[in-house]
Amino acid sequence: MVEQAKIAFAAFGVDASLDEIARRAGVASGTLYRHFPTRLDLIEAVLAEQIAELVSLGRGLLTADDEFGALSTWLRAALMHALTYRGLAAAVMNSALDRGNGLASTWHAELFEVEAALLARARRSGAVVADADEADVLKMVGAIAWAAQDAPDSSALADRLLALLMNGLASGSVSYWGAR
Repeated sequence: MVEQAKIAFAAFGVDASLDEIARRAGVASGTLYRHFPTRLDLIEAVLAEQIAELVSLGRGLLTADDEFGALSTWLRAALMHALTYRGLAAAVMNSALDRGNGLASTWHAELFEVEAALLARARRSGAVVADADEADVLKMVGAIAWAAQDAPDSSALADRLLALLMNGLASGSVSYWGAR
């Protein structure tokens, strides 16, 4: 069921028909709802594997020789994840407060920890500007995903916007708001 949900959510976003997902998985709708009582439960099941993969990728990149490349690779992977499952991450985060869901908070903390460690390495090596802020960088990646999600060629647009972000983070960048 989770595999069919991944396919449906990638194609139609979080509003994909749960009954259609059940049909494609070869089970009755009641079976799907028994395993996943709410849409959010199914969304969380879909996201769990992808979040674990992003965290694992980031931790592996912490030993890469090229700190800037490692950061760039991880940010692109996070961005492509956000584009693949249109609206899924937002649905989990938006409903986390309503449900008192610690899972979304745990995922956010893990992703933030990995991104912060990669950014800190890149800052220490001088590859990125010293004032690059972890939260700001993640917000910009989220904004890129939002801006690109409905574009005809969302991956290409996301790549262009991420390249602009990475160019701005590069330590040789010119600041418009004062000297660095």
